[in-house]
Amino acid sequence: MFRKMYEWVMRLAGSRHAPASLAVISFAESSFFPIPPDVMLAPMVLARPQRAFLYAGICTIASVLGGLLGYAIGVWLEPVGYTILKLFGHPEGPAEFQKWFDQWGLWVILIKGATPIPYKLVTITAGLARFDLFTFIWASVVTRGARFFIVAAVLKYYGPAMLKEFERRMNLYAIIGILVLVGGLVALKMFG
Repeated sequence: MFRKMYEWVMRLAGSRHAPASLAVISFAESSFFPIPPDVMLAPMVLARPQRAFLYAGICTIASVLGGLLGYAIGVWLEPVGYTILKLFGHPEGPAEFQKWFDQWGLWVILIKGATPIPYKLVTITAGLARFDLFTFIWASVVTRGARFFIVAAVLKYYGPAMLKEFERRMNLYAIIGILVLVGGLVALKMFG
């Protein structure tokens, strides 16, 4: 099962529609979509390593534009913003994030934008907090760009060796990934 899914993603990653799909996922993930663009970026870089930095650029630009949509949701569609925060497990999110923005400001964007924490939480709350838009944009470019270009560089230069190992033990890694995901969700429920 995992092999067929893997082969399908790798075929899609090598198709002519891959860059457009990557842009759409990157845009949507920054404001409302739950799946990160890394699921497309990684196989695309592995399929065409010579385009690694082009793909990272597509992710960065689309993610920042999607972040502006998330910011706009926070500013002009507060009820929608609150609903999205609740859907992603942060019913107290606005008050919590407002404190973060009041205390840390720019650092919230720089740190959260580079981590696996859903970026939409940062973009929507930045809008809810009426965080300075210019600072939000340049910080998003820096942090999202750093994240995507680092992922692309690692996969470009070390990906073929990693890919061979992954293909050799794909089922084992899939099971480990599922266990880590389930364990993380359980830990969030228990301690979150």
